[in-house]
Amino acid sequence: MSILPESAKNYIGMESRVEIACDPIERGAVRRYAQAIMDEDPIFHSDCEENRRYGGSVAPPLYPTHLFRRPFGATDPIQANAHNPHYDGSIGSLGLPAIEPLKDYTLLNGGSEVEFFKYARHGESVTMLSRYADILEKNTSKGPIILVIIESEFRDGQGDLLVRTRRTQIRRR
Repeated sequence: MSILPESAKNYIGMESRVEIACDPIERGAVRRYAQAIMDEDPIFHSDCEENRRYGGSVAPPLYPTHLFRRPFGATDPIQANAHNPHYDGSIGSLGLPAIEPLKDYTLLNGGSEVEFFKYARHGESVTMLSRYADILEKNTSKGPIILVIIESEFRDGQGDLLVRTRRTQIRRR
C-alpha cells in the first residue's frame, strides 16, 4: 500500500523564485566562517600567489550555501511562532512552497550531496534557485518512506554556477 499521495507528485519541477543573499560576501563574515570550520587558508583572507588566479581573496567552497539568512527588519519566524504549540521550528524549504499533501508527515534530514564549481570572491553577491527534483516512495525494513529531493543552485553576480546542492528529506507517517 502506497503512502505517497498522488497529488504530491505535482510538486516535482516546481521552482522557487531567484533569491539574492541579503549581504554580499564580506571579509569579516568569511573570517568567522573560516575560523569556525578550522580552515584559515590564506586564499580566504590575503592576496597571495594561490588566489591570484581567482582575482583575489575568495570564500570557502560551501560558504555561499550559508549566505541566505533573515535580513535586518524581516520577521523572525521563531519569535512569530513562540506561542504556537504546533510549530516545529522549521523555516521552510529554500523558498519552495510547502508540499501540502505531506504537511502532517514526519520530516527527517536524509543527507546532502554537494558539487563545487567555482570559488565566490569577496564583495560578490550570490543568488539561489531551488526546485523539487523528485518525490518518490521507497520501501525499507521499517516500512515505506517518501524521499523529497531538493536541488539548489548558487550563482555569483555574473550568473556563473558556484555550488549545486542536492538535499534529501525523508518523510514518513
